[in-house]
Amino acid sequence: MKALFSLLTVLISPLWSQDWPQWRGPTRDGKVAEKAVPWPESLTADNLKLVWKTELAEGYASPVVSGDRVFTVETRDKKDEIVRAFSRADGKPLWEASWPGSMRVPFYAAKNGSWVRSTPATDGESLFVGGMRDVLVSLDVKTGEVNWRRDYPTEEETPLPSFGFVSSPLLDDENLYVQVGTALRKIRKSDGKTLWQALADDRAMFGSAFSSPRRATVGGVDQILVQTRALLGGIDPGNGQVVWTIPVKAFRGMNILPPTPLGDRVFTATYGGGSFLFDVAGAEGELKATQQWNDEKREGYMSSPVVVEGKIYLHGRDKKFHCLDPVTGKTLWSSEKKFGEYCSMVTQGNRILALDQRGFLLLIEADPTKFQLVSQLNLETPPTWAHLAVCGEELYVRHLEGLHLYRWK
Repeated sequence: MKALFSLLTVLISPLWSQDWPQWRGPTRDGKVAEKAVPWPESLTADNLKLVWKTELAEGYASPVVSGDRVFTVETRDKKDEIVRAFSRADGKPLWEASWPGSMRVPFYAAKNGSWVRSTPATDGESLFVGGMRDVLVSLDVKTGEVNWRRDYPTEEETPLPSFGFVSSPLLDDENLYVQVGTALRKIRKSDGKTLWQALADDRAMFGSAFSSPRRATVGGVDQILVQTRALLGGIDPGNGQVVWTIPVKAFRGMNILPPTPLGDRVFTATYGGGSFLFDVAGAEGELKATQQWNDEKREGYMSSPVVVEGKIYLHGRDKKFHCLDPVTGKTLWSSEKKFGEYCSMVTQGNRILALDQRGFLLLIEADPTKFQLVSQLNLETPPTWAHLAVCGEELYVRHLEGLHLYRWK
């Protein structure tokens, strides 16, 4: 199975090089292939042109792009969740699907809204969408027709998650992995059947995980890396057995970031806990995680970090950018300037493209010796908490009221 997954990755990578089929891109780490269209040397209104735009209702789910279409999710009139497909060429609507999906998040998270958050994923044939009320739906990408639908609170009497369905699905050839229905689940793509579930927590507050899973080989073992509200761990993708877990400190369980693998180590950063690096080692498939360091000053929030030439670039709770050395745990630099509360980041070579939630697009040199802001451009959009999508010369920006497609000139 491991060899098959690796082969599939090699085979589909060329197809995906100009697509953005899931949260944080084809490789799920924000990396844009260097053989793709190079980014401009600086950002200006002359070399980044708006091609088309369309209005949407509120939502934080990122757009995903496959073939000739782009897909979005929104919450309309605080009562319905809407999935839409648009033409990638001109932004014309192609189809729309909807279902009831309204709920309120706890008061201390209300400033960030009660609209849909989970970014869908597509394999080019089906689109897998998570609704706020813990509903998972498979749609036909050509027509928008429902292939299957799973409503976990209704079908399995699982508690409604306090913050809604937040985790974004991870796909392989036949299955998807996502934190839904109080657990990490492996779900068959063809019919929505749960094949296994792990790290279940049926408490309404702590069972509603924020983080999205990542697949990696760590300690010589192929595994699904996952972060619950209290734990970081690795799960065997074949049988759902827990390979290893370790507690992660966070205020109110705000373990939001995805686990970041660096060889046989895993990095994460939490709100109220700081930054952590864990070494994962063992023998004969029996692994154990050991904390290597914890920098309590460098807290994470919602911005997923990127890795460039072995260094970690993190946008923290303090609204600053930081460069961390995973070997020593030292902060190599921190930006003097503060930016927005949230930044989505993608990388190409030694450049980082970041969009903060205020609508400022930043081009940053990934230099471990100092913070280098090459240029910035105010896109003048409403607030954006969705992740960027970059496909060749195309840049998709999902803001709170719509979707913009820009193109490098």
